[in-house]
This record gives sequence, structure tokens and C-alpha cells, in this order.
Amino acid sequence: MDDVFRALADPSRRMLLDRLHERGGQRLRELCEGLDMARQSVSKHLAVLEGANLVTTVRSGRDKLHYLNAVPINEIAQRWISRYDQGRLDALDDLKRALEDTVTEPGRFVYTTYIRTTPAKLFEALTDPAFTRRWWSAISIESEWRPGASMTWDFAGTKVDDPDQVVLEYDPPRRIAYTWVTMLAGDDDTMPLGNDPRSKVSFDLEPRGELVQLTVVHDDLIEGTVVAARVSKGWPEALSSLKSFLETGEGLPRAH
Repeated sequence: MDDVFRALADPSRRMLLDRLHERGGQRLRELCEGLDMARQSVSKHLAVLEGANLVTTVRSGRDKLHYLNAVPINEIAQRWISRYDQGRLDALDDLKRALEDTVTEPGRFVYTTYIRTTPAKLFEALTDPAFTRRWWSAISIESEWRPGASMTWDFAGTKVDDPDQVVLEYDPPRRIAYTWVTMLAGDDDTMPLGNDPRSKVSFDLEPRGELVQLTVVHDDLIEGTVVAARVSKGWPEALSSLKSFLETGEGLPRAH
């Protein structure tokens, strides 16, 4: 976390995060517009933010798109914020909520985290119901795990079947993608999440020495809908819990 605090200490880098907070998926030239900074300086600041995992990038053709990544802020809050006087950490908590509640780009959420594990173990944690229940708030998915296979979502005993819930890509231990569930378990029954079109989520795993870089991209969301609101709050918490589970053996308490 030292890299995160060092990155946030610089006002220029905080300003760049503010810009990505307002609109994700910006190119370098867009981030440079209207700034009293040379392009090279902006590029260096972005490199520091990316190194601290506060910014993640996605290639789109020849363009490099930049997104704000809420995961490190969420990890700080989840692991340590409750150990100290909340009043002394209001500024950090406000930043945490702002990052979690904002769409990184209309219709898309991009999050990246680095986990001390192996690609095989991480892939297993994403697909094996015995593991997902331990870090994903009792959620599990049953599937044959091949492209086109159907998926049954289990929310703590409440199962949701839908013929449109299918595996889109399955390439262990590098990539998995599937359509997203449009129903969520309520207290007594299954609760619909509006009439949103089907969205999709992908997980890309890339080894980085002793770490694995996990990038989650959730596409085809509609800003302002119930699904988009739940996704924006849920993914930072879920990824923090996944990281904790693989590194310590225990997931984190979930609020969403």
C-alpha cells in the first residue's frame, strides 16, 4: 500500500484521478487537454498511478484507454479503516465512496488487482463453487465451463436458471467470460433487477512474477439502472475479498 499512498500524495496525480473519476476510458491526449503540464509529465504521472494500481489501461486498437481503478482504495478501507477513529479518516472514506459509486465509462466498468497466487489457483477460485462461496458472499455458479454452456447461479441456496446465462469464453488459466445474471436473490425469493439488457463480464489473468494481474471488465451496462448501481458497488468489494481469500485463506465481510 506504500505505492498507493505515495501516488495519492501528489496533487497533479489526484487531479488526473478526478478526471478519470468523471469519465473513464480516456486517451493520453484527452487527459492532457487544458492542463498546464507537458504531455511527458502527464505520461509519467499516469505511469506512477498505474504502478500503484490506481489506474488500469485497456488496449482498443492502437489506442490505450485509461480507467480509474477503485480496488486499492477499497482494500485500504476494508483492511484498516475500522481499526482507527473514523473521524480522522473522513477524507479517505469520502474518496472510497466516490470511486465505488461512479461509472468508470458509460456502459463499462474496468477493475484491476494484483494477487499473490498462481494463475491456476486464481482461475479455480473464479470457477469452483466450493471457493466462490467463501469469497463471493455465498454466491456460486454451476456450469460445464465451455463456450456456449448454460450457467446456474446459486445465491446462498436460491438458484437462478436462464437460457441466456451462458459461458462466452473459457481459456484456462488465462481468460473467462460469461453473460451476467439479471436476477438477484432477495430475502424470501428471487428479485428481478429491472428490464436491463443482458450484460457480460470477462476476467483476464496475466502472470507478473509472484503475482497475477487480474483485470475484470463488465460491459453492456446502462448507467443509472439497478444492475449498474449494484455492479459499481459490488465489484470492488468482491475483488478485495477474492484477494484476501487467496492470500490469507479468508474472504472479507461484504456490504453489497
